[in-house]
Amino acid sequence: MRVILLLTCVLLSEIMSYFVIMCYFVYLPDAIVYKERGVRRVSPRTGKIFYTPAVSESLKPRVGMVFDSIDQAYGFYVKYAHASGFSVRKNTSYNNTNGVLKLKYFTCSKEGFKIPNKGTGKRRKPSKRVGCEAHIKLQLTVDGKFEVYIFQEEHNHSFVHEEDLQFLRSVRRVDHAKENAIQALSTINLGPVRAFNVLKSLYGSYEEVGATRTDFKNYKRDLNQYIGENDVDMVIKRLAKKKQYCPNFSFEYEVNQDGTLGGVFWADEISKINYMVFSDVVGYDMVFVPFTGIDNHNRNVTLGAALLGSETADSYRWLLRMYVKAFGVAPKVVVTDQDPAMKRAILDVLPDSRHRLCMRHIWEKLTPKLLCHYCLGPVLCNTTDFKKTLAKIVWSDSISRNEFEEKWHAILSEYCLSNHEWLGSLYNIRHDWIPAYYLEENLSGLMRTTSRSESENHFFNQFCNPHSTLVEFFSHFETAIEAQRYEHRKNDHETRYNEDELWFPDFVLEEQALKLFTRTIFLDQQLEIYDAINKCVSVSRQQVDGCMKFEIEDILQPCTSYFEVMFRNEDQTISCSCRRFEQWGLICRHIFYVLRLCYVTEFPKKYVAKRWRREAVPNSSLRPIRYDDIENNGDDIQEILREIRFANEYTINRLVQDKEQLCLYRDYLKAYMSKADDVQVVAPAPSRRDRFAKMTGTSEPCDVIVRNPIKTRTKGTHKRLKSNREIAITRAGKKQKGCSFCKGTGHNVRTCSLRIQSTKEKEATSSSGVTNMQE
Repeated sequence: MRVILLLTCVLLSEIMSYFVIMCYFVYLPDAIVYKERGVRRVSPRTGKIFYTPAVSESLKPRVGMVFDSIDQAYGFYVKYAHASGFSVRKNTSYNNTNGVLKLKYFTCSKEGFKIPNKGTGKRRKPSKRVGCEAHIKLQLTVDGKFEVYIFQEEHNHSFVHEEDLQFLRSVRRVDHAKENAIQALSTINLGPVRAFNVLKSLYGSYEEVGATRTDFKNYKRDLNQYIGENDVDMVIKRLAKKKQYCPNFSFEYEVNQDGTLGGVFWADEISKINYMVFSDVVGYDMVFVPFTGIDNHNRNVTLGAALLGSETADSYRWLLRMYVKAFGVAPKVVVTDQDPAMKRAILDVLPDSRHRLCMRHIWEKLTPKLLCHYCLGPVLCNTTDFKKTLAKIVWSDSISRNEFEEKWHAILSEYCLSNHEWLGSLYNIRHDWIPAYYLEENLSGLMRTTSRSESENHFFNQFCNPHSTLVEFFSHFETAIEAQRYEHRKNDHETRYNEDELWFPDFVLEEQALKLFTRTIFLDQQLEIYDAINKCVSVSRQQVDGCMKFEIEDILQPCTSYFEVMFRNEDQTISCSCRRFEQWGLICRHIFYVLRLCYVTEFPKKYVAKRWRREAVPNSSLRPIRYDDIENNGDDIQEILREIRFANEYTINRLVQDKEQLCLYRDYLKAYMSKADDVQVVAPAPSRRDRFAKMTGTSEPCDVIVRNPIKTRTKGTHKRLKSNREIAITRAGKKQKGCSFCKGTGHNVRTCSLRIQSTKEKEATSSSGVTNMQE
């Protein structure tokens, strides 16, 4: 009985579903049929159908109507076309002997016929042209205005429905506001498609944007075409203009013999101020070269930047000379990778600077280099503590030179690597990368690798992309620098107005450190004070040469030896064998322990490095000057637009909770919109090329001074060549792709020799069979 009831229910549900579907299809045609727009007329002689727009008489052109300009006439005809449901295209123009426009035709976009492209290999597109003869013709009058002398109203096609007006070409427009939005979003590395999606979200729908995604991409394409081969020349002229406008702005460039750009270097006033404080250690990368330092918040700071057309020693020499010329002082330490051209340039131009090699670049090569050492490579890397043991002496900041050399030889001897050629070469240049040989260098621990530079490159990559032009790149660079300096000001603000909790109120040096250092550095010093109180113990104390010598046991340190702290109370001179202050510019826990033990109540001023202080960089009101500010100097339109946007946003935020007042504000704006349509603009609308010139900051030059450099493959973008043995070892642990024909590995069906041979045999057999039949 239950089965029968279940089957009955299923049958009834199927019948109801069928009934619903039938009802849907019965009533669906009435829901999707569009009502024709305009007045339809059928020719009694030919039977052709014509359509006349049904619009208000105030929107309809008339013969004898006069306009002040062609742009005004075109705007009126476009408004009429939009209300009617068709698109407009600018057509024929006639000029008199003096080059003055005499006649102008505006036609329906479906005027004429498309020329077929059969056999040309081009992509076939549907034609929109049907030979429509609707048009308007204007002629120049004696008083310099334009009069309508012909108006053809009828069309030979139906009109677009109101819901589809957004797709008409003359209705779609990337106007001034959208161009600014595309350019503004481009500075944060958002392309035209993403800019279109952002505007869609802001406007609420695709229809409200007023353009399509393709229009945005075409605008970007036209802008890049405008820049074209003048890319470098535009950038050089913009930088020269900024140097003229800003006396403290440094800018130098080099031109090769063939007229192409060899390199360009620039640094603004704020970069120079930062350099005077944070130039202890500088790292840089290639071919885009951001000179990177460390600010008083232990964050990256850009001290200057450059672009190089090549990566030769001569290019680096020129760059370093321009660097020293701009800042006046060479950096104390320069950290780079093992590029030999860069090394030669630093030796020639910066002989007094200490050149340090990136430790991480060297360390990452250890495993690949050992893989080539017979069969020991996989065993050493996977089953022994070789790398861990070697890392303890390579990365250590506490061992001496003699201790390092002794342990280095002992480790190589233990693992039978004493005759390894590559490890021997690293030992020969140990003075350039091992921390034990930099213990005497001030602040040597700040930058041991180029990871700061690589982090800086990653930061700039968030704002730039390799496909942008140089003109765009400089706009992106400015945006990135503004973001970096904004973060610095934010860190300054948090340091000044956020008070951190004191862990040891009875230890006065902690409170003084809070007022002396930035917040990031204070948190480091606070941890050292905590470890000094809780993790350090004085083992012995004795008088040596007028100083008190303390032996401090550090529970956190794995070494068995004690740390020696020398303290002279007369001049507050103190030093520790761990040499943390010499390497980092910060007092260690052992010194804090001794200062507390000796009841020192004032933080030793000589051990407060200026680079870590709160006021290391003056809190001035210097504002970075953008290229746009220079280009718009004396032109307050952009400032007026910013004020309008601010006033509109302010009003909305104040009235958002009051619907009645918000409606009144909306009605006021709409009333002014209709008033704006009646405003007669005396100046002609700028052309797209004029807008491009304003957007890029320079007009298209007629004489190119500097040509674009020839694109070359940069160093480091490709992996090194591997030996066959190394390739075989790498592939050993990977699953090999198989051939579907012979079921073998190491190749696929397209390159299978058995399949190729079989195919050739079949072709030979079939060709011989055909020959026999012909005979």
